[in-house]
Amino acid sequence: MCETVDEYFEVALSLVKKAGNLITAHTSGCKTFQQKSCDIDLVTEVDKNVEDTIIGGLKAKFPAHKFIGEETVSSGGKCELTDDPTWIIDPVDGTMNFIHGFPHSSISVGLTINKEAVAGIVYNPVLQQLFTAKKGQGAYYNDRQIHVSTIKELGKALITFEAGTSRDTEKRDAVFENFKLVVNKAHGVRCLGSAALNMAMVALGGADANFEFGIHAWDIAAGDILVREAGGVCIDPAGGKLDLLARRVLCAATPELAQELVASIAQLYPERD
Repeated sequence: MCETVDEYFEVALSLVKKAGNLITAHTSGCKTFQQKSCDIDLVTEVDKNVEDTIIGGLKAKFPAHKFIGEETVSSGGKCELTDDPTWIIDPVDGTMNFIHGFPHSSISVGLTINKEAVAGIVYNPVLQQLFTAKKGQGAYYNDRQIHVSTIKELGKALITFEAGTSRDTEKRDAVFENFKLVVNKAHGVRCLGSAALNMAMVALGGADANFEFGIHAWDIAAGDILVREAGGVCIDPAGGKLDLLARRVLCAATPELAQELVASIAQLYPERD
């Protein structure tokens, strides 16, 4: 019998909820952690355990599937996206928040087939926020269908935006320039500290757009399908088609708002995944 995206999704959702218990065991913070690329790029044993739980469970059910996991790649694994069913996983998106006990971190799981995101789960177990989407079936927040806003102008838009996890001078300069732009021109700016939750807020209609440079496929794969299924657009910040491995993303409620941002923001082109 052929398996379906619905079947894949249900297995993943069960595993994500199970793995969420590993995060809620540390709601006051996790003070044991290690540095990765720099002093603001961090990892904990919980990150590793969550990823092992999800990938192990999915491999057992779907041994032919491929995987791109943040901690697996950080440990030397390949970041290779093919046409095969591929699970793209960030076990704790917002590790800095998690370490400090700031309750905005999430498990982000996206499924791609033919290099396109067809299902996504973003789960903040501390606040019990569950965002889900499947291709052609809409986007949901805790079982309630959600839709993007109707905002078309930057001056009326609430933008989610992040400084990121790099001390690189070029990245810092672009962040400062774009933060100044957003503060001066947008209705407001919010920084949740989790790329996946920022994108989920656009899908929810709570925020109107989000853009970031230097993120990775595991930060945005689930958010991509969430925003699109909620009626929004998810593109490259220069205006082209989104490339999950390009480490660049812009999502917005409307094409008009997306294009105004494309024409306004300072661009940055990090090394690809």
